[in-house]
Amino acid sequence: MIAPRGDWGELMEEQLAEENPEALMADGFDDALIGITANHHSPTVAVYDLAKCMKILIDQGLSDEEAEEYLSFNTLAAYVGPNGPLFIRTE
Repeated sequence: MIAPRGDWGELMEEQLAEENPEALMADGFDDALIGITANHHSPTVAVYDLAKCMKILIDQGLSDEEAEEYLSFNTLAAYVGPNGPLFIRTE
């Protein structure tokens, strides 16, 4: 049985906290969480879908351009260390 999206996200957050208690989450983008990394050469971190992050910001009232600028400056350009989240382009 497939868990509902909310349950899946909670499971991912719990697993991430277990594997890397220092991992950082992206505030406000819970619905864009798509998984966690799985490798042995760097810390396990949260992985977000960049298109879903854009949609979240647009749904909050930002224009496409404002959302892109916000993500570029406040999220993608913000280095928060090796435990910071990754963002992938899916579109």
